[in-house]
Amino acid sequence: MKNTTLCAVLLTAVLALPAAAKDVAGVAFPDSVSVEGKELKLNGVGLRKKLVFNVYAAGLYLQNPSREGAQAIGSEQIKRVRMSMLRDLDKKTISEAIVDGFKKNAKDKLPSLQQRLDTFTSAIPDLKKGDELLLTYVPGQGTTIESKGGQKISVEGKDFADALFSVWLGNNPVDGGVKDGMLGKE
Repeated sequence: MKNTTLCAVLLTAVLALPAAAKDVAGVAFPDSVSVEGKELKLNGVGLRKKLVFNVYAAGLYLQNPSREGAQAIGSEQIKRVRMSMLRDLDKKTISEAIVDGFKKNAKDKLPSLQQRLDTFTSAIPDLKKGDELLLTYVPGQGTTIESKGGQKISVEGKDFADALFSVWLGNNPVDGGVKDGMLGKE
Protein backbone atom coordinates (compact mmCIF):
# COMPACT_ATOMS: atom_id res chain seq x y z
CA MET A 1 0.00 0.00 0.00
CA LYS A 2 2.82 2.40 0.84
CA ASN A 3 4.48 1.79 -2.55
CA THR A 4 1.22 2.54 -4.37
CA THR A 5 0.77 5.80 -2.46
CA LEU A 6 4.40 6.80 -3.04
CA CYS A 7 4.07 6.08 -6.78
CA ALA A 8 0.88 8.13 -6.97
CA VAL A 9 2.52 11.06 -5.17
CA LEU A 10 5.59 10.92 -7.45
CA LEU A 11 3.47 10.65 -10.59
CA THR A 12 1.37 13.62 -9.50
CA ALA A 13 4.51 15.67 -8.83
CA VAL A 14 6.00 14.80 -12.23
CA LEU A 15 2.79 15.64 -14.09
CA ALA A 16 2.57 18.99 -12.29
CA LEU A 17 5.97 20.10 -13.60
CA PRO A 18 5.97 22.48 -16.55
CA ALA A 19 7.16 21.13 -19.88
CA ALA A 20 10.93 21.21 -20.10
CA ALA A 21 12.66 23.47 -22.55
CA LYS A 22 13.97 21.72 -25.64
CA ASP A 23 17.64 21.61 -26.41
CA VAL A 24 18.96 21.30 -29.97
CA ALA A 25 22.70 21.17 -30.60
CA GLY A 26 23.34 22.95 -27.31
CA VAL A 27 20.72 25.68 -27.88
CA ALA A 28 17.96 25.84 -25.26
CA PHE A 29 14.47 26.78 -26.41
CA PRO A 30 12.08 27.74 -23.59
CA ASP A 31 8.65 26.12 -23.68
CA SER A 32 6.99 29.53 -24.11
CA VAL A 33 7.75 33.19 -24.88
CA SER A 34 5.73 36.37 -24.52
CA VAL A 35 5.11 38.60 -27.53
CA GLU A 36 2.81 41.64 -27.45
CA GLY A 37 1.41 40.40 -24.12
CA LYS A 38 0.45 37.00 -25.58
CA GLU A 39 1.97 33.66 -24.65
CA LEU A 40 3.41 31.70 -27.55
CA LYS A 41 4.10 28.02 -27.03
CA LEU A 42 7.07 26.18 -28.42
CA ASN A 43 5.58 24.18 -31.29
CA GLY A 44 8.81 22.37 -32.12
CA VAL A 45 12.49 22.72 -32.95
CA GLY A 46 14.64 21.68 -35.87
CA LEU A 47 18.28 21.51 -36.80
CA ARG A 48 19.39 22.85 -40.19
CA LYS A 49 22.27 20.87 -41.61
CA LYS A 50 24.18 21.45 -44.81
CA LEU A 51 26.32 18.50 -45.85
CA VAL A 52 27.83 17.41 -42.52
CA PHE A 53 27.70 20.83 -40.82
CA ASN A 54 25.15 22.06 -38.29
CA VAL A 55 24.09 25.49 -39.58
CA TYR A 56 21.39 26.70 -37.16
CA ALA A 57 18.81 25.53 -34.66
CA ALA A 58 15.31 26.90 -35.21
CA GLY A 59 12.29 26.97 -32.95
CA LEU A 60 8.71 27.75 -33.96
CA TYR A 61 6.49 29.50 -31.43
CA LEU A 62 2.72 29.76 -31.96
CA GLN A 63 -0.22 31.03 -29.92
CA ASN A 64 -2.14 27.95 -31.07
CA PRO A 65 0.25 25.04 -31.71
CA SER A 66 -0.23 22.98 -34.86
CA ARG A 67 1.39 19.94 -36.44
CA GLU A 68 0.30 21.05 -39.92
CA GLY A 69 2.47 23.44 -41.92
CA ALA A 70 -0.41 25.00 -43.86
CA GLN A 71 -2.32 25.66 -40.63
CA ALA A 72 0.71 27.24 -38.94
CA ILE A 73 1.41 29.42 -41.98
CA GLY A 74 -2.16 30.49 -42.74
CA SER A 75 -3.40 31.08 -39.22
CA GLU A 76 -4.01 34.66 -38.15
CA GLN A 77 -2.04 34.53 -34.91
CA ILE A 78 1.22 35.82 -33.48
CA LYS A 79 4.04 33.49 -34.51
CA ARG A 80 7.80 33.48 -34.24
CA VAL A 81 10.77 31.64 -35.67
CA ARG A 82 13.89 31.87 -33.51
CA MET A 83 17.09 30.96 -35.35
CA SER A 84 20.28 30.42 -33.38
CA MET A 85 23.45 30.21 -35.46
CA LEU A 86 25.71 27.22 -34.93
CA ARG A 87 28.39 28.60 -37.26
CA ASP A 88 29.35 31.92 -38.81
CA LEU A 89 27.13 32.88 -41.77
CA ASP A 90 27.48 35.92 -43.95
CA LYS A 91 24.55 38.09 -44.98
CA LYS A 92 24.72 36.89 -48.58
CA THR A 93 24.39 33.20 -47.66
CA ILE A 94 21.41 33.75 -45.34
CA SER A 95 19.68 36.13 -47.76
CA GLU A 96 20.13 33.77 -50.72
CA ALA A 97 18.65 30.87 -48.74
CA ILE A 98 15.59 32.91 -47.77
CA VAL A 99 15.11 34.26 -51.31
CA ASP A 100 15.41 30.69 -52.65
CA GLY A 101 12.73 29.59 -50.17
CA PHE A 102 10.47 32.42 -51.35
CA LYS A 103 10.99 31.38 -54.98
CA LYS A 104 10.13 27.76 -54.23
CA ASN A 105 7.05 28.51 -52.14
CA ALA A 106 5.64 31.87 -53.25
CA LYS A 107 6.28 31.45 -57.01
CA ASP A 108 3.51 33.45 -58.72
CA LYS A 109 3.21 35.86 -55.76
CA LEU A 110 6.89 36.78 -55.87
CA PRO A 111 6.47 39.93 -58.04
CA SER A 112 4.14 41.51 -55.46
CA LEU A 113 6.47 40.48 -52.61
CA GLN A 114 9.83 41.38 -54.20
CA GLN A 115 10.18 44.94 -52.88
CA ARG A 116 9.30 43.85 -49.33
CA LEU A 117 11.62 40.84 -49.64
CA ASP A 118 14.45 43.19 -50.66
CA THR A 119 13.75 45.39 -47.62
CA PHE A 120 13.68 42.33 -45.39
CA THR A 121 16.93 40.81 -46.67
CA SER A 122 18.69 44.19 -46.45
CA ALA A 123 18.21 44.01 -42.66
CA ILE A 124 19.91 40.63 -42.31
CA PRO A 125 23.44 41.10 -40.95
CA ASP A 126 26.47 38.85 -41.04
CA LEU A 127 25.96 36.44 -38.17
CA LYS A 128 28.48 34.73 -35.94
CA LYS A 129 28.13 31.45 -34.10
CA GLY A 130 25.77 32.09 -31.16
CA ASP A 131 23.95 35.04 -32.79
CA GLU A 132 20.20 34.88 -33.23
CA LEU A 133 17.53 36.10 -35.61
CA LEU A 134 13.97 36.53 -34.40
CA LEU A 135 11.30 36.58 -37.11
CA THR A 136 7.93 37.53 -35.64
CA TYR A 137 4.55 38.05 -37.28
CA VAL A 138 1.91 40.07 -35.43
CA PRO A 139 -1.52 40.36 -37.12
CA GLY A 140 -2.22 43.92 -38.22
CA GLN A 141 1.40 44.98 -37.65
CA GLY A 142 3.48 42.82 -39.98
CA THR A 143 6.65 40.80 -39.67
CA THR A 144 9.68 42.00 -37.76
CA ILE A 145 13.23 40.80 -38.00
CA GLU A 146 15.42 41.38 -34.97
CA SER A 147 19.11 40.69 -34.84
CA LYS A 148 22.16 41.41 -32.75
CA GLY A 149 22.83 44.98 -31.86
CA GLY A 150 19.13 45.73 -31.55
CA GLN A 151 18.62 46.10 -35.30
CA LYS A 152 14.90 45.70 -35.99
CA ILE A 153 12.79 46.31 -39.07
CA SER A 154 9.18 45.59 -39.88
CA VAL A 155 7.63 44.44 -43.16
CA GLU A 156 3.89 44.78 -43.66
CA GLY A 157 1.44 42.24 -45.02
CA LYS A 158 0.06 38.84 -44.12
CA ASP A 159 1.02 37.67 -47.62
CA PHE A 160 4.67 38.43 -46.82
CA ALA A 161 4.48 36.59 -43.49
CA ASP A 162 2.89 33.57 -45.18
CA ALA A 163 5.68 33.45 -47.77
CA LEU A 164 8.37 33.88 -45.11
CA PHE A 165 7.07 31.12 -42.83
CA SER A 166 6.70 28.91 -45.93
CA VAL A 167 10.50 28.94 -46.23
CA TRP A 168 10.51 26.49 -43.28
CA LEU A 169 6.94 25.16 -43.19
CA GLY A 170 5.76 25.23 -46.82
CA ASN A 171 5.44 22.52 -49.44
CA ASN A 172 9.07 23.07 -50.50
CA PRO A 173 10.87 23.83 -47.23
CA VAL A 174 14.54 24.70 -46.99
CA ASP A 175 14.99 21.42 -45.08
CA GLY A 176 12.38 18.69 -44.54
CA GLY A 177 13.90 17.71 -41.20
CA VAL A 178 13.70 21.29 -39.94
CA LYS A 179 10.04 21.45 -41.03
CA ASP A 180 9.19 18.19 -39.24
CA GLY A 181 11.04 19.33 -36.13
CA MET A 182 9.35 22.74 -36.03
CA LEU A 183 5.97 21.05 -36.45
CA GLY A 184 6.74 18.73 -33.52
CA LYS A 185 6.87 15.62 -35.70
CA GLU A 186 10.42 14.62 -34.76
